[in-house]
Amino acid sequence: MKILVTVKEVAVVDDEFEIDGLGIDERYVTADLNEWDEYAVEEAVQIKEAGDDVEVVTVTVGPEGTEETIRQALAKGADRAIRVWDDALAEAGLLDPETKAEIVAAVAADEDPDLVLTGVQSADDGFGATGVTLGEKLGFEWAAVVNALDLDRDAGVAHVRRELEGSVEALTDVELPAVLTIQTGINDPRYASLRGIRQAQSKELATKSLSEVGLDAAAVESPLEQTSLYEPETESEATVFEGSAEETAGELATLLREKGVEN
Repeated sequence: MKILVTVKEVAVVDDEFEIDGLGIDERYVTADLNEWDEYAVEEAVQIKEAGDDVEVVTVTVGPEGTEETIRQALAKGADRAIRVWDDALAEAGLLDPETKAEIVAAVAADEDPDLVLTGVQSADDGFGATGVTLGEKLGFEWAAVVNALDLDRDAGVAHVRRELEGSVEALTDVELPAVLTIQTGINDPRYASLRGIRQAQSKELATKSLSEVGLDAAAVESPLEQTSLYEPETESEATVFEGSAEETAGELATLLREKGVEN
C-alpha cells in the first residue's frame, strides 16, 4: 500500500512585525511545517506502523529552501519525499488551489497511491480547497475535514468521521483509492526523535521539474494575483481600569449600570 501525503512549508510570523512590499519583513518570519499537514503525516505513519508493506511518500511544491522543513516529515516516519519546483513556478507568484492540485495530481499519477492525505488547509493561504480539488482531478472518492479514520485495507474502504458545520459529525465510508483532508485533533503528532532526524538525512528527497511530472509552464498560470498586503485596522470599545481591584471596583460597577447590566 502506498500513502501520498501533501506537506507544505508555511511562514510563522511574530506577534509584532513589519510589512515589506507584498510580504512580511524576513526579520519577523520563521518557517515551519504546516500544522494540518503534521496531523496528516502522523495519520499516515500510524497506518504504516499498524500494517505491513506500507510506504509513506510526501509531496511538496516549493523551492530548495523548503527541504529542511520537508525533512521534518521524513524524521517522523515518512519513507521518502518529492519536491516539485522550477523557474516557471518561481515566477508564478501566488498559486491557486486548482493549480497546486494539478501539480500534485501529476505526481500522484506517477506514484499511483492507494490513499492521499492532505491537511484541511494551510496556515498561510487558508484556501481549504486544494485537497478536494485534488480528489476531483484524480477521479478518486474524497472526504473533507476528517477527524477520525479507520482503514480497512482488506475491504479497500476508509471508515471516516467528518466534522461539519454546527458541531455536526458525519460517518462516511469512502472506497479506495481516495483523498482525505485531515483535521487537527485526529491524533497527537509525534516529535521527531534524534534517531529519526539522523535517518531523515539519508532518506530520498527527489526534486522534479514541471516537465518531469508531465506538465509545462502553462499549468501554473494562476488566475490569482496578490496586489497588496496590509494589517487591518482593529476597532475596540474596551475600557481599561488602572489600579487595584479595590480602587477600580466602583468604576466597573458604575460602567455596568450605565450599560444596563443589573444583578
